Amino acid sequence: MFSYIVMRFLRLIPQIFLISILAFVIIQLPPGDYLTEHLNRLRSSGATLDPAEVARLTRMYGLDKPMHIQYLKWITGIVTRFDFGYSFQWNKPVDEIITSRLGATFGIALGTTIFVWVMALPIGVFVAVKQYTAADYFFTFLGFIGLAVPGFLLALVLMYVAIARFHLQVGGLFSLDYQTAAWSWLKFVDLLKHLWLPIVILGIGGTANLIRTMRATMLDELRKQYVTVARAKGLSEFQMLIRYPVRIAINPLIATIGWLLPWFFSGGMIVEIVLNLPTAGPVLWHALIGQDMYTAGAYIMITGALTAIGSLVSDVMLGVIDPRIRFGRVEGL
Repeated sequence: MFSYIVMRFLRLIPQIFLISILAFVIIQLPPGDYLTEHLNRLRSSGATLDPAEVARLTRMYGLDKPMHIQYLKWITGIVTRFDFGYSFQWNKPVDEIITSRLGATFGIALGTTIFVWVMALPIGVFVAVKQYTAADYFFTFLGFIGLAVPGFLLALVLMYVAIARFHLQVGGLFSLDYQTAAWSWLKFVDLLKHLWLPIVILGIGGTANLIRTMRATMLDELRKQYVTVARAKGLSEFQMLIRYPVRIAINPLIATIGWLLPWFFSGGMIVEIVLNLPTAGPVLWHALIGQDMYTAGAYIMITGALTAIGSLVSDVMLGVIDPRIRFGRVEGL
């Protein structure tokens, strides 16, 4: 198992290197750049542009160099100084923009993940045990609705209901009175009042998907011979479910950690824009629209790197939880 972890970790290095190349190439694909768009806006407003100033800005942003030179400068800064470049739109280093949004991004994503797992696991087990009953049909119907309704539409509907029917303040993470106030118990309570809405909206789709996955895997496990043997040994139904089929059926859910980590960073972008949340998603959106290549490239690279790291974490957790996987990998090395 240790050898497998070491080998998987070493594979991350070329994977992340390739991800960085793809990220930089992708943000260079659209025609033009931020400086060109900025100069066009100045010209349309009637401003007079000094050619010397245009040349100075081109050199300052490094846009006078070939793409491979720009990439080498960018990746060298990341590796040696953790410097992701300078944001054209926000006029500050990209790492400052990222770190300023990490707290809210990971807080909402962590709360959403807890919500999804707490809701999906017991419901998935319940509907598998109660297959073809009214409860199974009811949760299946709700699951299809959760998968079909777009998150941004659900956000708009719930915002209207919260404001019009219950007179709740929604949107953002704080009320106007607490946005610039120092941390206190009242500010924390105000945060909780705003936090539930994005967690529920972002979690509904994931909950519906995991319920379907858990139900399918549980039904497959409940038909196997070891379940009959466990019942014959006198185990109660609850003990049998927790000790055997649930433990095996949870494997596909553990495997989803590979996409949970990047989703922590950039998931639910449109929902975050609708709810006016100070998270990473809206920054990426504005960077792509404004062709702020270093900001967009940093977000794309970090998302890709988190996907690779998440795959490693999920593989290790599966090996720890399921002895069949652990022994099979050890023998294969």
